[in-house]
Amino acid sequence: MKLVSKAPALGGILNPFKDLVKDSRKITFIGTPGFCLPFAELLSYVIAREKKDIAFVPNLDYEKAKKIVFTPYGMQLSEDCVDPKADTVVVLGGLAMPNIGVNADDMKKLIDRITDGKGRKIGVCFMRIFERSGWLEKIDFDYVINSNIENELWEK
Repeated sequence: MKLVSKAPALGGILNPFKDLVKDSRKITFIGTPGFCLPFAELLSYVIAREKKDIAFVPNLDYEKAKKIVFTPYGMQLSEDCVDPKADTVVVLGGLAMPNIGVNADDMKKLIDRITDGKGRKIGVCFMRIFERSGWLEKIDFDYVINSNIENELWEK
């Protein structure tokens, strides 16, 4: 993979994502419920006005996919399960963390099931987790958005 652009802060994740999915009709995120779902909701928020169908698959559980909808509180999961078939799939990096226990081959099968083997594949991760976990060699992502985190704790 080659570096296409570099940008700071949340805009460095949100703006490229919005550009990458501009032609997508249906987008399905795959991620962990705890760590990844808030990022799926955040990424969905920047495209909320575009009237795209958006779904979230928790872990690898295809049957438990739910729609992400705009509410007065921002983007949230709907109550009902939906068909996660999509033309774009977004794999969130929490699933590639070693303590989660998802292997790349199972993820690849799920991506193919969601996209019928012909959709766009986008990875969104932090701290190069797809590279460190070996997923870049096993999953043929079209694009990967990687963000590095720098934290500061200040005290008075």
